[in-house]
Amino acid sequence: MQLKSDNKYTILVSGASGIVGYGILRSLCNYECRTIGTTIYPESPAECFSDIVEIVPRTDDEHYISCLIRLIDKYSIDMIIPGIEADMKTWNMYRKELEKTGVKLLLNNPDLVRLCSDKWLFYKELEKQDFEFRIRTSIISNDNSFSFPVILKPRCGFGARGIIKIDSSKELEQYILQIGKSLMIQEFVGSDEEEYTVSAFFDKHSNCNALIMLRRKLSQSGFTEIACVADKENTESIVPLIEELAQTFKPIGPTNFQFRKVGDTWKLLEINPRISSSCSIRTAFGYNECHMAVKYFLEGKEIKQPEIIKGRAVRYIEDYIFYDSNNI
Repeated sequence: MQLKSDNKYTILVSGASGIVGYGILRSLCNYECRTIGTTIYPESPAECFSDIVEIVPRTDDEHYISCLIRLIDKYSIDMIIPGIEADMKTWNMYRKELEKTGVKLLLNNPDLVRLCSDKWLFYKELEKQDFEFRIRTSIISNDNSFSFPVILKPRCGFGARGIIKIDSSKELEQYILQIGKSLMIQEFVGSDEEEYTVSAFFDKHSNCNALIMLRRKLSQSGFTEIACVADKENTESIVPLIEELAQTFKPIGPTNFQFRKVGDTWKLLEINPRISSSCSIRTAFGYNECHMAVKYFLEGKEIKQPEIIKGRAVRYIEDYIFYDSNNI
């Protein structure tokens, strides 16, 4: 077993070559910790953001969990944080086996993780609880009660990937066989200009200790491309909805909520029971949920609402150059 360095904690972040993974790693860089980034890609920018990079099997590989357990032992890891959706779901399935190692898994309420893994099942729970801010959804392929445009959304997916806007029954026909199996129909509400992402940190009793709200624009790949810190009025109006949802779904730790504003009302798009792709943007505005997780789950410290810096963020593609050592 490798001995720990002088850093206070050793933290593993999966999906280190992706936007969520390296967002988490960048948010941890000013903390007293050693970071282990895992990725399936030998060629990636993961080493720019991690102290150590480990190449691992795909999450669906039969050897993946045993590999992860070996890394936990090898580096005496204190906490593991999923940087991709697949890892969150798989770690949730093997939660007991992983917890036996003594590591802290930054995973939400296991029931909420399972429920959010299928957006149709999540909608049915919203319907059961009669939440007024739910968006009407169906898995009936010949449901004629919707007016166009409608949204076709993957039942199991992440970000805005696979979401299709349908403007006519003719367009809808080509997806008929997929509706109910892999896709669901959802009413189109609001506009792209009034979409908001809210990240909140919940304690073990599902009390909301801190949150930040951003108005955002999505990129073609489904991640936040432009974000602006929401004004005080919108932020205050969303808090009662977050608290109402928390009473039912009992989130724990970092949790992401996505809404659209329609007139003076809010409509819930979905809940992501994890750290989302806007992590590094939120950190830049003073909301570092990665630090919060370390403080709360490893140090037992109370989390309080941080002061949020006003501003906007624009994402862009950047080059990172690796020079050959013989040039130095």
